[in-house]
Amino acid sequence: MQKVINHLVQLQELTLARAEQETTMPGGQLSQLDTAIQTLVDDLPVDIQSSFSRMLKKSPLAIVPVANKNCSACGMSLPASLIQTVRSAERLQTCPNCGRLLYFTTIAPRRIVAAGSGRRRNDPPKVGIERFSAPDLMIARLESTDRDGAIAELCHLMEEKQFVDNGQLLCEEALKREAIVSTAVDQGLAFPHVRGVEGGGLTLACGISEKGIKFGGPSRTLTRIIFFIVIPTAASAFYLKLLSGLTEAFRKEDARVKILAAETPDALWKTLVKTTKSAVG
Repeated sequence: MQKVINHLVQLQELTLARAEQETTMPGGQLSQLDTAIQTLVDDLPVDIQSSFSRMLKKSPLAIVPVANKNCSACGMSLPASLIQTVRSAERLQTCPNCGRLLYFTTIAPRRIVAAGSGRRRNDPPKVGIERFSAPDLMIARLESTDRDGAIAELCHLMEEKQFVDNGQLLCEEALKREAIVSTAVDQGLAFPHVRGVEGGGLTLACGISEKGIKFGGPSRTLTRIIFFIVIPTAASAFYLKLLSGLTEAFRKEDARVKILAAETPDALWKTLVKTTKSAVG
């Protein structure tokens, strides 16, 4: 049954990758992804095919990991006996609350609360991009000249600033995602990310490449603006809204010019907040 579970997780990742492509580059590589998705569907047992397809129509997440003894999608605390059965992977198990299929993983990177990041009583509520990022997560001039190095820089920054517990693992998972289909889009943008990060909320780091990086994808344009995002399972659906907002904001040339001109992390942060104010709600 573990083979079937791995198959379902891979199928879900492809389905999510297709939704991302449709959000950022309609028509981009959709036909190739459709073919790959159909191939995986056809390889499933017929009964699992139909039930899994029905679940995906209701939610972008049909199979989710157990995280800290909870269903990572709805947050329900799971009985120890159920967790043990999920761990054994002898048969498919579902969450008693949300009905999603469950699987067990021991390698997911974990988001942690950054020191001093808590909001004090009198602080104004955070809005827009400020809900998902911070000045500490800006790199105005990436040192790396290739895709893997740039992603590693941003992952290291997240660990250094205590937003995640394992930057190396985060980088490995991000590169696995890039192997499915590149997250680079037109206008020199890229959105590498890791889904299924345990704990906390959706978090974004931003890095700028002065000369541009060959990031992959259908566009020949060098990537200069990189948004790296860690996504808890429960925030997977909202991530598409954030992706859409960022894409909308930076399709405008003047927005790209302004953010590329930022020479310090503080200037990059202020430009990002201002530029995305109307697009990221």
